[in-house]
Amino acid sequence: MINVVVTGSNGLLGQTLLKLLLLEKHTYQVFGLSKGKNRSGREDFTYISIDLTDEQKLKKKLTEIEPNFIINTAAMTQVDDCENNKIGCDLLNITVVKWLSEISKVLDAHLIHLSTDFIFDGKKGNYKETDVANPLSYYGISKLKSEEILINSTIDFTILRTILVYGKVFDMSRSNIVLWVKEMLEKGKEITIVEDQFRAPTYVEDLALACKISMDKKATGIYHISSNTVLSVYEIAKQIAETFNLDKNFIQPISTSTLNQTAIRPPKTGFNLSKTNTELGFYPKSFLEDLEKFKDSML
Repeated sequence: MINVVVTGSNGLLGQTLLKLLLLEKHTYQVFGLSKGKNRSGREDFTYISIDLTDEQKLKKKLTEIEPNFIINTAAMTQVDDCENNKIGCDLLNITVVKWLSEISKVLDAHLIHLSTDFIFDGKKGNYKETDVANPLSYYGISKLKSEEILINSTIDFTILRTILVYGKVFDMSRSNIVLWVKEMLEKGKEITIVEDQFRAPTYVEDLALACKISMDKKATGIYHISSNTVLSVYEIAKQIAETFNLDKNFIQPISTSTLNQTAIRPPKTGFNLSKTNTELGFYPKSFLEDLEKFKDSML
């Protein structure tokens, strides 16, 4: 059996990963580590309630489990929260990764870590794994530092950078762009959406699959995972409306400058997926195709 630890197992990606890995119970022994009660709605894996920012407890628990793989989905990802709480951001996004790296070395475990398009400044888009990082926000800085910890380590690691993840799981602690737009439009509420920021959203099922492929192939290094189309956030919202047969007239475009956000966002990201295609054998689809798939899953 392959022992797999999923940190942040209560989150959107964490719960999706549990569901995917537990389809192969004969192959994987799955351990979910998260804060508070198990929110996945499943009991067919080992759930451990733990504060990941407690170094001693974290390392002790991982030593007991002896994982072959650790998939680290835990992070502070609210961009403005990171700007306002740099100490908390550092602890979860950088220090915990350092501890996971240290224990992975001791246990000879392969660490799969999630990162973000926000390590780039968004001046050009279509970013390759080798492009120079230049984060504009504290969140981006923290994720870049976490990447550097792994790159400078001697462990087997995989870094999966992703963009604007959406989907739905059993017990959601927070929303995401697709669910939020859908909910607002269903209520007939007018929403304002930026038209000068460009992203390639990622369906959480795809991201979970990319984690599993990385594990099964023992792929090491950095890979980009997102849909294969870059759209303005305004266009993304309109496609959500069309897919779910909602009134897109409630969506009003605005510019970033009117938002007064605490953290600076990169204007245009999006990934070059060539390396993901060739090395992982993974070919992400368009946002629209993924959205249709997501809609079907909710019926």
